Amino acid sequence: MSSDVAKHRKTKDLDRILRSGLAGGVAGCVAKSVVAPLDRVKILFQASNPDFAKYAGSWSGAFRAGTRIYHESGVRGLFQGHSATLLRIFPYAAIKFMAYDEIHYILMPTRNDETNFRRFTAGALSGMTSVCFTYPLEVARVRMAFRTTTSPDTPRPSFLSAMRKIYHESASIPHGQTTAPLFEQFPFLKLYRGFTATMVGMIPYAGMSFLAWGYLRAHFIPKDKLKAASPGADLIIGAVSGAAAQTVSYPFEVIRRRMQVGGITRPDRWIGWKETVTSIYRAGGLGGFYVGLSIGYLKIVPMTAVTFAIWEGGKRLLE
Repeated sequence: MSSDVAKHRKTKDLDRILRSGLAGGVAGCVAKSVVAPLDRVKILFQASNPDFAKYAGSWSGAFRAGTRIYHESGVRGLFQGHSATLLRIFPYAAIKFMAYDEIHYILMPTRNDETNFRRFTAGALSGMTSVCFTYPLEVARVRMAFRTTTSPDTPRPSFLSAMRKIYHESASIPHGQTTAPLFEQFPFLKLYRGFTATMVGMIPYAGMSFLAWGYLRAHFIPKDKLKAASPGADLIIGAVSGAAAQTVSYPFEVIRRRMQVGGITRPDRWIGWKETVTSIYRAGGLGGFYVGLSIGYLKIVPMTAVTFAIWEGGKRLLE
C-alpha cells in the first residue's frame, strides 16, 4: 500500500512539474513576442551599436531608433533575431519555471516555510539552471539582433548562419593568458561568450524577480485564494517583480551584452570581464552601466507581468 501511495505521489509531482514547464514555456514565448521590437532596440543600445549610439539615453531616442529600423527593414527588422528568441525562450522559460516549482517545493513545502531568503534562493537557482541549458541560443539571438546592415552581399542573418559564424570566428588571447589552446580545441566555447557575466547577473535578476513575486502574493492575496488569484492581480504583481529585478541586475546585463557581441566589435581578440567593465566605464562612467535602462523598464515590466500571469493561468487551465 505504501509503495502505491509513493508511486502515486511521484506521478502527481511529475505531472505538476510538467504542467509548470509547459505553462512557463508558452508564457515566455507570448511575453517575448509582445516586447520583441523593444528588445531589438535595447540590444542595439546595450551593445553600443555605432549606427544607433546617438539614439541611446532617452525614450524619444528609443522611438526614433525603432522608427529608423522600421523604415530601413520594415516590420521584419523590428523582429530580427526573434526566431532565435523563440527557439531559446521556450526551453529557457520551461526549465526555469519547472526548476523553480521543484526547488520551491523542496525549500518551502508549506506557506509557513516561506522566507525572503528562500524565495530569492529558489529563483536564483532556477534562473541559473535554465541559463546552463540554453545559453548558446541566447548568444546567437543577440548576434542576429545586433546586425543592422543588410544588402545583396550581406543578407539578413539566419539563426544557423549566426551559429556557424560564432563557431568559426577567431579570437587571439591577450598576452600572459594560457587559455588559447582551450578555445582552439573546443570551438563550441565561443558560443558561451559572456556566460560568466550572465550567470552572475542571473542571481540578482531571477532571485529578486521570484522573491518579489512570492512576497507580494503572500502579503496581498489571501491564503485561501492564492490558487485562484485574478489575472489582474498576477499582472500587477508580475510587473512590480520585473521592475525590481531589472533595477538590481541591469549593470550585469550591459556587461554580458558587450561580451556577447565581442566577436563582432573585436573579432581579433577575446574580451574578458576586466576589459569589458573598463571599456564601459571609460566611455560613459557609471551611467554607462545603465544605458538603455529606460527602454529596459518599458520592455521588462510588461514582459514579466505577462509571463507570470500566463504561467499561473496556464497551470490552473492544465489542472
